[in-house]
Amino acid sequence: MATVALDQSLLKGAREKAAARSGVADWSTMTDAEIMLRVRDGDDAGFNILIEKYRKPIIHFMFRMVHNQAVAEELAQEVFLRVYRSRQTYRAEARFTTWLYRIATNLGVNHARDTKHERAAQNVYLDQPDPETGTTPDVADSRPTVEYEIVRDERMRAIRQHVMALPERQRTAVLMHKYQGLDYREIGEVLKLSESATKSLLFRAYQTLREKLKDFVVEK
Repeated sequence: MATVALDQSLLKGAREKAAARSGVADWSTMTDAEIMLRVRDGDDAGFNILIEKYRKPIIHFMFRMVHNQAVAEELAQEVFLRVYRSRQTYRAEARFTTWLYRIATNLGVNHARDTKHERAAQNVYLDQPDPETGTTPDVADSRPTVEYEIVRDERMRAIRQHVMALPERQRTAVLMHKYQGLDYREIGEVLKLSESATKSLLFRAYQTLREKLKDFVVEK
């Protein structure tokens, strides 16, 4: 991505400043918002702390949205560039993670819209191995039988097909809820919805998925 390539020096400069100023503050005693406020006030060491803490989660989140590891890493880089460029206007009015995921969500949605036609001809692997760990969270570690693998693969194809077919907000909410572990309030803050509206949004999304996937539900 051109923007990321042009702004590599921005992150590099921040990291160099962070190295020079390490030890100035006890970051372990601070909340993310407090660290970001220090970054806003010119202490770039805190920016390095936030990158180290959230780089992998943001790559994972972007990967779930774009289904391409290289693109996910580029978009995650752009997320942190936008965080740094916006540091002067940061206000600790909500959780830092809310602000961070809002930036990531907007970037991911815009990218999806811009590349809609390109993605139409590609396979979507919502459940493929994690780009950082190489693991697939939805699959047990025990060695499955051939029959189980066939059923599992068919079920996974159906899940990813129907998740990606959800309306944009429902799809984003499900990705944040299922794969990032965000709660209703956090998702609502990212999507600028009340907690009750977020619950309703996810209820409709999961209701749709249950209906679409009813043939894969095993009755006990």
